[in-house]
Amino acid sequence: MVTRALRAPRFMVSDHPLPWLLPLIVILVVFAVYPLFYNIYLSFHEFAPRKREIVPVGFDNWAQLFADPRMWSAFYVTLFYTGVCLTIQLVLGMAIALLIDSDDPGFGFLRGLLTLTLVIPPAITGMMFLLMQDAQFGLITWMLQSLGILTQATPILATPSLALWGVILADVWQWTPFMVLIFVAGLRSLPRDPFESAMIDGANSWQIFRRITLPMMGKVIAIAVLIRGIDLFRMFDYVFVMTSGGPGTSTYTLSLYAWQQTFSFIKWGYGATLSLFALIVILVAANLFVAIFKVRW
Repeated sequence: MVTRALRAPRFMVSDHPLPWLLPLIVILVVFAVYPLFYNIYLSFHEFAPRKREIVPVGFDNWAQLFADPRMWSAFYVTLFYTGVCLTIQLVLGMAIALLIDSDDPGFGFLRGLLTLTLVIPPAITGMMFLLMQDAQFGLITWMLQSLGILTQATPILATPSLALWGVILADVWQWTPFMVLIFVAGLRSLPRDPFESAMIDGANSWQIFRRITLPMMGKVIAIAVLIRGIDLFRMFDYVFVMTSGGPGTSTYTLSLYAWQQTFSFIKWGYGATLSLFALIVILVAANLFVAIFKVRW
């Protein structure tokens, strides 16, 4: 009895990359390229509720964007939020990374624990900090009131000058470990010889960090800042869950404002224009950052 050998499909033994790249190309076209071009199309149109159709409006949405004071307010809040969060996470991340960069027993387990905050959905983190900053029974509120920093008349998330800092606290808690893990990986990849030579020459810890560690970690820091900066600029979850942009417009970010215009006010064209504006800002800022700091992947 003759048995026929099983043969793999031709595309699985082909040397041409297209069969292997085709699924990825389809996913990119469906979920990235098509939505981008449709967004561009929407930015020159607007939904007319009475006609129940999308009508062309030319450059009206773009003109409205640059003349919209609420958009510029949201843009300023987004820039402030991104800058503050990035600075805190950068400094804390490097400090904690230096502390746990050790092969002693227990430090590996400690580095593993840092990943736990990263698996929590941002919406859940926002809800956690919303409860902890509650004016009546929140743990963080109680601690600050016990220390005399806050009074019952100044609830964190209901005070315009404090609300954004309450949201920043949630972001810093969740994403500082991300910076720590990147910096630990960078620190553990550095050669030991320069550090040993510096110690033999009598350099102290601060001199070693400033003259050896920081320069050698420059590329790692730049990549971490680039990744987190892009993610922070499009932040939506924490503000939506914790403050919904309030009190007033003190925590309105650009992403939240675009969402509100699109889904609450049914201004699909203007919402698309806002999202494209955010994309342009991110692309310009990211490319300038890459060019200035000479980031190489």
